[in-house]
Amino acid sequence: MRTNYLFSYKSRFIGLGLILLHIPIRLFWEMAYPGLGSHHLPTGPADSALFTNEHLFNIVSTILVLTGLFLIAFSKEKIEDEQISQLRLDSLRWAIYLNYLILLGSLIFTTGIDLFDILRLNIWVPLIFFIVRFRWVIFRLNRSLKTDKHHEE
Repeated sequence: MRTNYLFSYKSRFIGLGLILLHIPIRLFWEMAYPGLGSHHLPTGPADSALFTNEHLFNIVSTILVLTGLFLIAFSKEKIEDEQISQLRLDSLRWAIYLNYLILLGSLIFTTGIDLFDILRLNIWVPLIFFIVRFRWVIFRLNRSLKTDKHHEE
């Protein structure tokens, strides 16, 4: 993966800040407007209206989290070498494989409003899988390097 397509190392912290900013905003919204976030099937034109307060909040909330996850996932490491690029590419491949496996299973075994929730969840899952797997592989690599260095001494 070419590093000129990645964000700077500091972008990871901006992404983390956006996700952490989302949490109190979401909690405040849930306290101020209880029950608005509950899922229900649309029964009339008012239920499916665009740009209501709930709709705008959900748009802003989703953009905050997605931007944060995107910045975390695609920020450079302090030392970005070929091995890190290969680990990043491997993690991205596994995230897509796992996401589509879960999506196919979900599409087969769900219907109705649950299907809508699964498709909406599909926005987050690939990025989260990628971040978790990439960080886990980096952690294991660093741990094995420390162990090897310790054994050499």
